[in-house]
Amino acid sequence: MRVAFAGLGVMGYPMAGYLVDSGHDVTVYNRTAEKAEKWCMEKGGALASTPVKVADDADIVFTCVGNDDDVHEVILGDGGVLEGIPDGSIIVDHTTASANVAREVAEAAAHKNVGFLDAPLSGGQAGAENGQLTIMVGGEASVFERARPVMEAYAKAITLIGPVGSGQLAKMVNQICIAGVVQGLSEGLHFAKRAGLDVPQMMAAISKGAAQSWQMENRWETMIRNEFDFGFAVDWMRKDLGIALEEASKNGAKLEITQLVDGYYAEVQNLGGDRWDTSSLIARLENA
Repeated sequence: MRVAFAGLGVMGYPMAGYLVDSGHDVTVYNRTAEKAEKWCMEKGGALASTPVKVADDADIVFTCVGNDDDVHEVILGDGGVLEGIPDGSIIVDHTTASANVAREVAEAAAHKNVGFLDAPLSGGQAGAENGQLTIMVGGEASVFERARPVMEAYAKAITLIGPVGSGQLAKMVNQICIAGVVQGLSEGLHFAKRAGLDVPQMMAAISKGAAQSWQMENRWETMIRNEFDFGFAVDWMRKDLGIALEEASKNGAKLEITQLVDGYYAEVQNLGGDRWDTSSLIARLENA
């Protein structure tokens, strides 16, 4: 299949590589051309200089960019994907963005007889590099079934949640849940250290019970060593939580813990932790 990938960040770079490994003809675009050139040298795909060119002749165009503004620019803007994509093709947006922008893109795509899926990701950089992402999808079932076999190249789970926008709403739930879990883990580890517990011994016990979580299994060791120079950055988490909090202001949901944790992440940013992993919430406790 002829596919295109726009946005070769820490997620998109390995994801596009998995599409090549799965036998697809892949053309890539990235705002920083040098990174796209490096990818082509490694993977052997084709390089496009603009979003409109990357979409030319593509059956599916995948996008994975920064935020709502980037989605507008790359897909809907002058010289964007929608100008170049053939009739009957599909756009799959993996960006974590608002549900409103997903609906806006879907409407514009429909006018050109182009299918659209909002398909944000969970699993972070490690999930992308290992081809083990979880994908939450909004869109029509017929479009989803056409795109799903291609997305399987880099996913362990792909679920159609509902109509367009549902993927983004599900990602908001994902981030809401993560925020609370990471704060609880941070407080637990902070307490354990102050109480003089043997933390590895304690974790061996509680990680097998009801407190177990992905964050506990994968982050407790680096958290107690104050190592955060990896993973999903605080800046990105605050962007995601901001999207969720804005949506909650519209639908009436009460996100009290999420609001608190977003403020705690602001404190981490003030410690210089803009690019630290989300597990760095413990730093504000240890530095208090």
